[in-house]
Amino acid sequence: MKRVSVFCGSSTGASQIYMEEAELLGTQLARNGLTLVYGGARVGIMGAVADATLKAGGEVIGVIPKMLMGRENAHTGLTELIVVNSMHERKAKMEQLSDGFITLPGGPGTMEEFFEVYTWAQLGEHQKPIGMLNSNNYYNKLLTFFDHMIEEQFLKPEYQSMIIVEKDPQQLLEKFRNYQPPQLPTWISREET
Repeated sequence: MKRVSVFCGSSTGASQIYMEEAELLGTQLARNGLTLVYGGARVGIMGAVADATLKAGGEVIGVIPKMLMGRENAHTGLTELIVVNSMHERKAKMEQLSDGFITLPGGPGTMEEFFEVYTWAQLGEHQKPIGMLNSNNYYNKLLTFFDHMIEEQFLKPEYQSMIIVEKDPQQLLEKFRNYQPPQLPTWISREET
């Protein structure tokens, strides 16, 4: 594993803990020799994780759509900033560049990025680890909803197990290293993916 995409908010959130834990993750990425791939902004949690990775000596690749260059204040101090035409291109480029995905707290855009790579994993489009840094128990209600999906038979337990949930960034990264994807259903042929 060389590069990890981080999905997160362009705002700071209601609690300082979100910024602190984003900074801690960025530091751990650099210390573990991992390149951060993220949305390219210098504001909010996005900026915090990027700045911490850079400060700790790591490399950071930002991927930002042209339309967000001003709105999200594109980070100009990155190792590399890739400007794309659309949000769809941003997500596709981040997936292509990355060996795994970590979701920090964020809003609908963050959730959309998470659910897209999660769905791709279920369909066999990739076998990369997907993690959530559950800062301040931010994702507890979503995790409970996943349990509800299983109870109502809209989600298989083995698919829920694809999501690695931790509160500590280093433990999350260690689980990434040891990740073994679940067996895909027989209707998905690995030769076709």
